[in-house]
Amino acid sequence: MNDVRIDDLPVRDELRGKSPYGAPQLDVPVRLNTNENPYPLPEPLVERIAERVREAARDLNRYPDRDAVELRTQLAKYLTDTSGHQVGLANVWAANGSNEVIQQLLQTFGGPGRTAIGFEPSYSMHALISRGTGTGWISGPRNADFTIDLPAAERWIAENKPDVVFITTPNNPTGNAVPRETVLALYEAAQAAKPSVVIVDEAYIEFSHGDSLLPLIEGRPNLVVSRTMSKAFGAAGLRLGYLAAHPAVVDAVQLVRLPYHLSAITQATALAALEHTDTLLKYVEQLKSERDRLVSELRALGFDVVESDANFVQFGRFEGEGGSHAAWQKILDRGVLVRDNGIPGWLRVSAGTPEENDAFLDAVRELKKEHGA
Repeated sequence: MNDVRIDDLPVRDELRGKSPYGAPQLDVPVRLNTNENPYPLPEPLVERIAERVREAARDLNRYPDRDAVELRTQLAKYLTDTSGHQVGLANVWAANGSNEVIQQLLQTFGGPGRTAIGFEPSYSMHALISRGTGTGWISGPRNADFTIDLPAAERWIAENKPDVVFITTPNNPTGNAVPRETVLALYEAAQAAKPSVVIVDEAYIEFSHGDSLLPLIEGRPNLVVSRTMSKAFGAAGLRLGYLAAHPAVVDAVQLVRLPYHLSAITQATALAALEHTDTLLKYVEQLKSERDRLVSELRALGFDVVESDANFVQFGRFEGEGGSHAAWQKILDRGVLVRDNGIPGWLRVSAGTPEENDAFLDAVRELKKEHGA
């Protein structure tokens, strides 16, 4: 019985030979591999969560608000306050993490006989969720510096006529932001080839040097901006993602959402976090400063570093025997876990607390000194 493997089961062909998403979690002193916010939630927020959850618990015999009206209203206020672009309840939808947002979008606009395109390396769940929803996946072109090759991308869109286009900015795992002009050009190319939905994944936008592309949804009904509370809000364990788009998109995704998909506890916790936005965004400013310090220090050590607008930094280049994985192991041997994304010659480190970042920098200094990495 134990010798049965996934591929021995009657799984769909497009899932055969694939691996589930995941990052190794190891018991080491410093873990900087999953782009988490390293700061625990402040005690006043923890107390407010407890209050809101206690209130919600009194009605757990009833289904939660299936439309999450209060939560979506407060998310719309947050987006309006931070972007300067007015959005309302009708523009916002929320789900269990941005991954479920993406899944709902692909269930609505993708599916069997349809295709999605993304520009890799990028967030691997875009491709995984596409395959999981029966959507064909096309990997689009990037330049050697990890920017999107716009002329080539426009040709790919014209030739392949995808139903869904993913643009990740700031990009994960490379950290670089996509210029507004590039997003606009890709949107126009997608509409010219075949009216398709363009999803701008802004999971890390609060850490960017630049502004959100949220205002671009105005007058563009096929443009969707996806967000998460996992990063800037330090609430990865909450699992709350959301989108902003034309109200028709919000109406469309409700065709595929599961009934009462957001629990009352999730909604209560997210509302408590939104009450403490100002405090949480101060942590974001600290992380941005630490991210910039990592970029500066790594370059001073002679590493190649991709300009980062996220809460992580991609650095390299590791060549020779073992390449980036060997370097990953040597850093791990010094008690620091970073991410090997499988991009030859490169590793990614999340911005941690000053003390965690010091430990990481000490590890790479030793690596540079001892092994000439």
